[in-house]
Amino acid sequence: MSENVFKVLFLCTGNSARSILAESVLNNLALSQGKFRAFSAGSHPAGQVHPLAIDLLEKNHLSTDGLRSKSWDEFARPGAPALDFVFTVCDDAAGEICPVWPGQPMTAHWGVPDPAAVEGDEATRRKAFFLAFNQLSNRIGLFAHLPIDKLDRIKLQKALADIGREF
Repeated sequence: MSENVFKVLFLCTGNSARSILAESVLNNLALSQGKFRAFSAGSHPAGQVHPLAIDLLEKNHLSTDGLRSKSWDEFARPGAPALDFVFTVCDDAAGEICPVWPGQPMTAHWGVPDPAAVEGDEATRRKAFFLAFNQLSNRIGLFAHLPIDKLDRIKLQKALADIGREF
């Protein structure tokens, strides 16, 4: 793993909501400043960030600068950042296809229901985004507090998996 800044990729199907929220949360988390650099991507990117994701981030005073829906292929190209962690945030319970990331980064599945797929009135859709944001924020906070440098690879992998199962 990198010695200075851990590079984290959040993967999702459309890269319009969940992975975007996670990228912004980790990059804006005060605790992670200088420790992590987050990115996001999708296996089948929607091509644009969901407006409710942007609105929620802005209402929580989190930067949305540079956020865009993009393919995970960007992170397999020469010159792409060497990743330390890859988290899939797609919801396998909803029957989505979660991408599998080859290579050496630590990986874990942190499934979250897709707020972009929720139908209904605006209040219902906003609530779905808030619930996804809250779940991801809690998991990312726990991740950022892990003593990464003090855990061996097996214990770290277990901790990452536990965060996805329990929170």
